[in-house]
Amino acid sequence: MKAVWSLWTKPLRENRQSIWVSNKHHLLSWILSVETAKKHYPETALFTDSEGARMLVDELGLEFTQVFTELDALENSDPRLWALGKVYTYRTQTEPFIHIDSDVFLWKPLPSEMVSAPLLAQNPEYFVVGNSCYDPEGMETAISHINGWLPEEWMWQRSCGLLQTAYNCGIFGGHAVDFIRYYASLAIEFVEHLSNQLAWLILHPDSERNILFEQYLLGCCVRYHQHQTKSPYKDIDVKCLFSSLDDAFIPDNAARVGFTHLIADAKKNRKIAEHLEHRVKKDYPKYYYSVINSF
Repeated sequence: MKAVWSLWTKPLRENRQSIWVSNKHHLLSWILSVETAKKHYPETALFTDSEGARMLVDELGLEFTQVFTELDALENSDPRLWALGKVYTYRTQTEPFIHIDSDVFLWKPLPSEMVSAPLLAQNPEYFVVGNSCYDPEGMETAISHINGWLPEEWMWQRSCGLLQTAYNCGIFGGHAVDFIRYYASLAIEFVEHLSNQLAWLILHPDSERNILFEQYLLGCCVRYHQHQTKSPYKDIDVKCLFSSLDDAFIPDNAARVGFTHLIADAKKNRKIAEHLEHRVKKDYPKYYYSVINSF
């Protein structure tokens, strides 16, 4: 199983306010994410752009089995849609893989039933429309205003009632690479479809765009094809590390499986930043001082 990371640097350049305590801690997180996972999955790949390869490989010195700069193709894309770098990377894969976010640390290998599954993800996210950070109805309103396009899988799941399914992609991958490429291609088409361009602009500023086309559309694709008897993907199954996001937030559960994901505001927590810096300095001093010297 190959461990894969992705970095599209345009969102970093365009966003003047870092989501981390500092840019230093962003790089420290990269070190810890890559080095902890390599202990379990020595075959590694980085999908990035030229600037990302220069930052992580040439300057920081991180070592990957393979480095690709295919995300240079996103130079003209909207940096607010930062998950595009991830779905472009998903679409590129041709063999079983685990995509690992750079704020995820694998202290232990994933359970064998996950690594051998058609699809793997961090956890399912079930939500009720109108009462969630997911906002499919907002996107649908924007699409209807400009006569845009929605994938059939999206419309099918929305027709199934208020309770909807998405998947957290802190980790994502599996053996069903044909399905993953299909889903990722659909996500890219949804984002880049000419008739949808204005919809992304008029969508409410507080609407979280990225989880719609990455995590929600993934849930739509899985559920839709499981219910289509003639679909080549009808037997797709998803194995998750946690049963829900709430389950993932329970410290004992995370410790048991050896998994850390610094979600959202955790990146701004100074106490966590101190722990991150101490851990990298202790376990990976070569990389730590490389970061310190760069600042």
